[in-house]
Amino acid sequence: MSDIVTEAAAPATANNGANGVHAPEFSTARWLPLPDHTQLPDSDGEIVENILEHPQGFLLTSSVTPVLSALHPDGNYSIGHDTGIYWDLTDPPLKGCKAPDWFYVPGVPPQIDGVARRSFVIWKDRQRPLIAIEYVSKDGSDELDQTPNTGKFWVYERGIMIPYYIIWDAFRDRLRGFHLADFSYRAIVPNERGRLFIPPLNLELGVWKARFQNLDGPWLRWFDVGGAMLPSADEREELEAARAEQERMRADQEKKRADAAQQRNDKLAAKLRELGLNPDEL
Repeated sequence: MSDIVTEAAAPATANNGANGVHAPEFSTARWLPLPDHTQLPDSDGEIVENILEHPQGFLLTSSVTPVLSALHPDGNYSIGHDTGIYWDLTDPPLKGCKAPDWFYVPGVPPQIDGVARRSFVIWKDRQRPLIAIEYVSKDGSDELDQTPNTGKFWVYERGIMIPYYIIWDAFRDRLRGFHLADFSYRAIVPNERGRLFIPPLNLELGVWKARFQNLDGPWLRWFDVGGAMLPSADEREELEAARAEQERMRADQEKKRADAAQQRNDKLAAKLRELGLNPDEL
């Protein structure tokens, strides 16, 4: 997409054709540079809607980070938490923005010229998220809203065209997923473990029922294709500490066995000397 537009290229009146594609509105006929992430709002003033969102985002991000780092050794990938994705030029700008609770964008670094991203701008980044996850806070209707140009479902499907859209309702323990096929979302059928398979990552999304950060689950977690849950950063530290403790105990046991063997050898050598024999010559 070009970085400049004219009124001729984008009419002032929106045109919703038969294909459902929304034409951005522009109120001026002069040439305009398209705004970037530093020129667009990075907050709509709303607060986090429930206490589960931050720990849930931490679990998703910290557990999948090693996988994404291996997929992107150059570091060119980004994860967003309630971060704006600008997909349409509108007035006011926030009308053309959605902020999924969690999303992953391949091929896009988290910083631009050393500055952390304030938002993702489709016409600048030229890349869309691979997966977006919404946490249900009310009755779930917002996440399934197909109102053209404004509803979350419609925007993710028709506007941004995110390949994988996941809706997680922790309050009702309900997980739903959609995959973009032929420009429309199709429901993802859970596998035999009741999880949603995400082929590009070769990972599954499933439910973990446990207590985390003083809150009882369920929680949405990543699993490998063998069914093993990917550990979070804290869990990796605990596993590493447990492995280190096991190694220390193993080393202690080895030292004890070596010390016992040395004591036996020393006693045998002393006995031989009592008998007038030199153990070093035997």
